[in-house]
Amino acid sequence: MQTRKERLLEFLAKDPNDSFTRYALALELASEGQIEEAIGTFRSLLEMNPGYVGTYYQLAKLLEKTGKSEEAIRIYKAGIIVAGSSGNQHAKSELQSALINLEIGDI
Repeated sequence: MQTRKERLLEFLAKDPNDSFTRYALALELASEGQIEEAIGTFRSLLEMNPGYVGTYYQLAKLLEKTGKSEEAIRIYKAGIIVAGSSGNQHAKSELQSALINLEIGDI
């Protein structure tokens, strides 16, 4: 029986441009503790599809977790712009809240 990660990799091999599959793979990698691989997968998703709003939050959270606060701040800010320009106020609000929490934590 295939693992979830194996199935996602199979789906991605069939359609490498599928943003949802790439996003799901990154989440699965993170859940397995493969943080650097998850970060790389999220980064490749942003390069491929910068409008995939959920990526910004997840990537920034992983960057925070690995001590890369400055990069996380840049990702949050970029996500806020993308979410705002796409009219996704909920995502924009979540990104703003996460950014504020990170910046306050750095004080």
